[in-house]
Amino acid sequence: MEIDLPIEPFTGTPEEIERQWYEKVYLARDPNMRQLTWRAILMGSALGGILSLTNIYVGLKAGWGLGVSITACILSYGIWTTLCRLGIAKTPMSILENNCMQSAATSAGVSAGGTLVSAFSAYAMIHGTPLPFKLTLAWVFLLAILGVTMAIPMKRQMVNVEQLRFPSGTATAETLRALHSHSDTGMRAALALAWSGIASAFISFWTDGFGLLDKWSLLKIKLEPYSLSALMERLNEWALGKAWITRTVMFSVDPIFLAAGTLSGMRAGISMMLGGTLCWAVFVPILQSHGLIAGTRYRDIVQWTLWGGVACMVSSGLLSFAFQWRTIGRAFKSVTSLFSKGTVESEMDKIETPTSWFIYGQIFSLIGLAFLAHASFGMPWWQSALAVFMSFFLAMVACRVTGETDTTPVGPMGKVTQIMFGAVNPGNVDVNLMAANITAGSATASADLLTDLKSGYLLGAHPRKQFIAQFSGIFVGTLVSVTCFTLLVPDGSKLGTEQFPAPAAQTWRAVAEALSKGLDALAPVKVWSMLIGGLVGIILPLLSKLFPKWNNVIPSAAGLGLAWTFQWYYSFLFFIGALLGWVFEKASPAKSKEFTFPVASGMIAGGSLMGVAIAFAESGKGIMEVIKKLFL
Repeated sequence: MEIDLPIEPFTGTPEEIERQWYEKVYLARDPNMRQLTWRAILMGSALGGILSLTNIYVGLKAGWGLGVSITACILSYGIWTTLCRLGIAKTPMSILENNCMQSAATSAGVSAGGTLVSAFSAYAMIHGTPLPFKLTLAWVFLLAILGVTMAIPMKRQMVNVEQLRFPSGTATAETLRALHSHSDTGMRAALALAWSGIASAFISFWTDGFGLLDKWSLLKIKLEPYSLSALMERLNEWALGKAWITRTVMFSVDPIFLAAGTLSGMRAGISMMLGGTLCWAVFVPILQSHGLIAGTRYRDIVQWTLWGGVACMVSSGLLSFAFQWRTIGRAFKSVTSLFSKGTVESEMDKIETPTSWFIYGQIFSLIGLAFLAHASFGMPWWQSALAVFMSFFLAMVACRVTGETDTTPVGPMGKVTQIMFGAVNPGNVDVNLMAANITAGSATASADLLTDLKSGYLLGAHPRKQFIAQFSGIFVGTLVSVTCFTLLVPDGSKLGTEQFPAPAAQTWRAVAEALSKGLDALAPVKVWSMLIGGLVGIILPLLSKLFPKWNNVIPSAAGLGLAWTFQWYYSFLFFIGALLGWVFEKASPAKSKEFTFPVASGMIAGGSLMGVAIAFAESGKGIMEVIKKLFL
């Protein structure tokens, strides 16, 4: 059954708009089409759990997360189609089943563990050890419930009535429609994703995995000297010399960053290349020549470079958020509309998620988070309530910004809360981090849910069934993401290193320490770096606002600042990936539209999963001891 997406918005009063959707979209679909099924939930939870590993790994490497919905849709379609052709599965998944599947996958892959690479990692860097496993598990689970249920009253206003675009949700619906059309588009995309993932996994193993073969004595010859990392090390020593290598100005091969650059585009790629070069080829050599940097390790150097980058990202993020004042105004104006409801239950009320679920979820999360915060950090009960109360309004703003721009302002949301609690509870770094963690976690989960519900809205899905699918993914996502994070980061020494630069955590830690200690405690160079970086973070968004026609050539403040928090060669790879994507798009627009996302997603997934596997394998037998310790 072909489904036409209602891209053009309905018009009229809120009741008329909802009635038009109910009659023309919801009732127009096949009433017997499967939606919420066990196979959809299990497939979504499994794929989301696997993809959560990639988000943890990429987050520790690069400081950002990647949406998993489209990747999960392509993988699910390819897997289930193959099972049907082999006779293992009797019927293919329907388009609405795949829609429920991607909601469960998104919840498991993103909503459950988005703050692990930021606030929780920052805590580990400050204290030298992460929070205990069971405590982290409880925090992440409660944050996911808080965010998912927080979106319930916003859905009817932002998705149904105002029909905000939510571009990623629209793109997912378009992808699902293309996959379930009567063409080979779906299998071509699935094969492209699979082969690129295999190639990326091989490159990652060639780079870091040969040492395992030598360690396990699987071969008589020593392969580590022929690993890609060893070959590149010899090339860099010959071409650049040790001085530049210690500044991370060298060549490397990492499919993850090439793919990330391809997805982000040329403006972000050029901005990161510019920022990385200014940092590591200009700023660092100057500091070294004056003897300010003691040590040549990346971990020693980045403690000086991150302050300018963090200030640039924070100031630009807050200013860009302030530019959304009309959106913020509309968000607060619609507060009263969120809970408005007729006295007589309508047909829409019967299929929408009940408001009572929102109330139960918020009360349960508030009590649980307040107890954990008070017991673990001595956070007063009223401050926990304040954090949750702020989170609702900030998450509402974040969801609206996501709906209009497809960008969830998690960073600015967290920084607003950090600044607020810097005044409410000055000097307490732990409270500062965890209060902001509540806001960032709930905003991410809420925006993810509304984005998925937009896909279902366009496809004519049952909203309540889709909510249940997303809620179901929380359980697997929390368990897998927290376990993976705990195994990858057994202590704080793993973070801020060449293996895991953890840029997001560096940002959260720097803001928390600056608010608690004050600028007087920092070296003058770091203070000047913050002032200049903050000024650059203000100027660039202002230029983009004043000269919108030149926006493509004005550097991105976020990309420029991010490059100061991790190695130069990552910025270079990011730029090369963006350049390759741009060339491919110009040379073959049709093939670029069909294959760029599947290929890039496969590269990120394959490289990340192999990286996680290698990290686990290097732990040897100790990993089983850690798992037993965590769960027993």
